[in-house]
Amino acid sequence: MEAFFYLFNILIAVYLFIDAKKHNKNKWLWAILGLIFSFVTLGIYWILTGKKVLGWVLTIAALIWMILGVIGVVAVGLFKAFN
Repeated sequence: MEAFFYLFNILIAVYLFIDAKKHNKNKWLWAILGLIFSFVTLGIYWILTGKKVLGWVLTIAALIWMILGVIGVVAVGLFKAFN
């Protein structure tokens, strides 16, 4: 399962590296950010390059997913602490 996470990050980084040149953006910066922050970076990139609706949808969905993940980790930790 982790392999898919890393694969998505690599694919997003490659996409950003290639596409950033077309929009006169720093390709290395966007590729590194895409490798680290994946979908959030892709959403912000799309917002800045004109795909605003798709970018906002992806950014908000990715942030909600991350927040739910943090809440889940905290909930599991609290559950284990009280049992």
